[in-house]
Order: sequence, then structure tokens, then C-alpha cells
Amino acid sequence: MTAPQVVVHRDKELMAKAAAARLITKIVDAQAARGSASVVLTGGRNGNGLLAALAEAPARDAVDWSRLDLWWGDERFLPSGHPERNDVQAREMLLGSVPLDPARVHAMPAPDGPEGFDADAAAEAYAAALAAAAGPEDHGPVPSFDVLLLGVGPDTHVASLFPEHPGVRETERTVVGVHGAPKPPPTRVSLTLPAIRAAREVWLLAAGEDKAQAVAVALSGAGEVQAPAAGAYGRSRTLWLLDAAAAAGLPRSMYPPASP
Repeated sequence: MTAPQVVVHRDKELMAKAAAARLITKIVDAQAARGSASVVLTGGRNGNGLLAALAEAPARDAVDWSRLDLWWGDERFLPSGHPERNDVQAREMLLGSVPLDPARVHAMPAPDGPEGFDADAAAEAYAAALAAAAGPEDHGPVPSFDVLLLGVGPDTHVASLFPEHPGVRETERTVVGVHGAPKPPPTRVSLTLPAIRAAREVWLLAAGEDKAQAVAVALSGAGEVQAPAAGAYGRSRTLWLLDAAAAAGLPRSMYPPASP
């Protein structure tokens, strides 16, 4: 388990721009070192804010988009093309404007796909795709993602792993169907904590006053079943990217005085 590093920015706009710059650097470095890079995207206002900032960043052209694998941490189990799906929003924010290789964009299954309305079967299919992409150098049946992005919910949920729900207790499977989620839609597909922890780096994004309590709880040593964000960490780095409002409940000693 890597100790969390906390970076606090003045506001959510600056946080999004800084996170986008970090991500560009990380992708370029990974491509230089290994020939390709892999990133797990997250939805929600902060995940989409990062993608929008990335779309506007002049340095985005430093990325070789054709050598980038994109995965998702979770998805609303809604029909393909539905405006509330994370992959649809990501395409609107960024993916539709960069030259990606379609074969390397791994959207989670939808109920109009081969698995039908069975979210558990959809989860199994995505787990199989992850396993097929994993190599002998990877840690288990998922690729060693270079960066895995997660938004933090006001209840401390990450991906679609909610406090006390069965998915957050999963220790073997890498992807699960989520039923009865406390926020709509109730049916989802999500990576599990074991899959999240296979990433080289996990970045958790939170902005706004409504996230302050969740951030404080998750970084106070809470258990992962009660506070799923507390159980999300990377193999080499765990980075919390916050705005000042989301960091309001943290002791000032947790982040450097010089954080912009």
C-alpha cells in the first residue's frame, strides 16, 4: 500500500488544468519508456472536467494517441449512446477530437450488447477483456495501468463501489455488476478494489465543499468497506488531487505549504 500524497489547488478549474498537465506528462513518459500507455478514465464532474481541460491543453499534441489504451473504472448500465454513459461523455469532452485507435478504446458493455440486460455477464465480459490485455509482467489478470483516475463521491464511493455494498467487499473478481446503487441508475458495472490496486498510479479527484467530509474521512484511516476511497491506492503512487474547498477538512500538515 502506498501512502497517499495530497496536492491542493486553489479552485476546481485550476485543479482540472493541473491534473490534465500531469496526465499528459505521465502518458508521454510511459510511451517513451514502454512504447504505449494505458489509462483508466472516470466519469462525473471532476473526471469530465479533467478531460475538458485536456482537450484544451496545447501540450495534448505531445501524446501519441494511437498508442494509448483507454479503459473505464465504472459505467452506468445504460444503452450504447445514452448521454449519461461515461464513455459517451468522455467522447464529447475529448475522445472524439483526438486520433485514437478505436481498437484500444475499451468501453464497458451496454445492455444492448451481446450480454443483454445481465450486468453480471457484462462484468464478466469486461474482466475477460482486461485479462486478455494483461501480460506476464502484469500483476494479476488486469494490465498494469499507468494511471487510474477516480472521482470521490460525497459518500466516499469510488467507481461504483459504494459504502457497505457487496462490490466493495470483493477480493477475487476484477469487475462486478452493481445492483441497487444508492444513486441512479441503480444498475452499473465497476472495477473492484483488487483491479484498482493493480495500477501503477491511482489519482483520486475531488472538488467542492460537498466532498470535504468524504475526503477527510477517507484520509483519516477509515476502513475501505465503510469508505471505499480509503481502499483505492496504486502500486507505486497514490495521488489525491483536490481543490481548496474539498481539502477544507484536512489538517494543513497533510499537504505542502507551497501547493498552488
